Amino acid sequence: MKRLMYALVLMLGVFLNASAQDANSILGLYLVEGGRGKVQISREGDKYVGTLVWTIENGALDTKNPDKAEHKKPLKGKKILQNFVYTGKGVWEQGSIYDPDSGKTYSCKITRQKDGTLKVRGFIGVSLLGRNSIWKPI
Repeated sequence: MKRLMYALVLMLGVFLNASAQDANSILGLYLVEGGRGKVQISREGDKYVGTLVWTIENGALDTKNPDKAEHKKPLKGKKILQNFVYTGKGVWEQGSIYDPDSGKTYSCKITRQKDGTLKVRGFIGVSLLGRNSIWKPI
């Protein structure tokens, strides 16, 4: 009986460790589609976030933000991905993405592709009503 319990605890530990490794596979630096920016994805507690660390327009400001207080702040350093949760099988959901070009925030789903790229899908309401962007790891 003790051996069976030990084996079950060991298997559970291996499973949880593998799941954490899968969840953290998103961590890193990515070049956004079109090469106009680089986003560093990191972990904050049990959530995943993405910070814009470089833009093609040096010194670009967040002029499209609906909050006028943000207009004089640089885009570099802004968190554009918020609150993502790993849901399994290379998918992170329940987060949002901020689009600096429009100043709008959308629901978002991220899927890690076999080649290491991320399919980032921003949408309104349901995922069917949205668009994809492919981000390449750097």
